[in-house]
Amino acid sequence: MQTTTFKTNQTASGDETTPRVTKLAADRRGRTKFGWLDSRHSFSFGEYFDPDHMGYRSLRVINDDIVSPGVGFGMHPHRDAEIFTYVISGALQHRDSMGNQGVIRPGNLQYMSAGDGVLHSEMNASPSEAVHFLQIWLRPNEHGGSPRYSERPLGDAARPDALTLLFAPEARDGAVAIRQDAEISFGKLGAGKTLSIDVPEGRGVWVHQITGELTTAGECLTPGDAVSIEGATKLDLTARRDAEFLVFVL
Repeated sequence: MQTTTFKTNQTASGDETTPRVTKLAADRRGRTKFGWLDSRHSFSFGEYFDPDHMGYRSLRVINDDIVSPGVGFGMHPHRDAEIFTYVISGALQHRDSMGNQGVIRPGNLQYMSAGDGVLHSEMNASPSEAVHFLQIWLRPNEHGGSPRYSERPLGDAARPDALTLLFAPEARDGAVAIRQDAEISFGKLGAGKTLSIDVPEGRGVWVHQITGELTTAGECLTPGDAVSIEGATKLDLTARRDAEFLVFVL
């Protein structure tokens, strides 16, 4: 499946040194809504298809899911996918064919590398409260291999006014090693605070807003918004309101 970046009217013409910035507003995402599930899709997924929204570099899926109490996704297969789940509110029950099971709470992340094949289920663990979570897929940089599983509780590990590295190609600075040359970090900024990050040459950046309000690369992001940035060497992120967000360097 081909990966494309979004078409944009924000690319500066005639100046290759100017970062190319593309915003995806929350209400411009695809949507699947039926009965127990209300899902927003940053990229083509399931019955939602748009050739201009097929992914960003190795980032293939960001689904923003709200699942009704007591139901969810039954046991189903995956292979050759790096799968990340971040719970925003509620509680998500996980089971898989590797023998892992448990409940993912708000603010916690789960990582599963499907490798050459894995089965898993994700069910709302509450009989009365909806669960709201992000499910994120990256394409791996290799095919097959044994499935892997890891959980990353944030809690006090999410440093204020900083990025906390969650996943990277190798285990370092507390990050979990994944099968892709990519870094995923969790950002937490207080209102009025600014965070500057250096971007390695040749890398693109995707920022997905979880809570609060953030400005970066000339764009304002509120929950569900995202922005891709190409050609930047440094980025400033400023919180207009207390903000939590994910930063992908790909």
